[in-house]
Amino acid sequence: MADNKSKKDQRDRNKLSGSENYEIQHFKEKMNVSSQAVTGAIRATGSNDCKVLEKYLKEKQKK
Repeated sequence: MADNKSKKDQRDRNKLSGSENYEIQHFKEKMNVSSQAVTGAIRATGSNDCKVLEKYLKEKQKK
């Protein structure tokens, strides 16, 4: 699980939890894409690392 609210340090700042709507909302606004695009990127890449998702979405927007 990417978002453990009991941890108060920076351990999971670079991860995006697909089950937390507020994280998806923030990321979609940052990348200017839809929520479906974010969840699709998570599924397509198999990763919840923000840098991997950003790269995937930028590549997808170029096409």
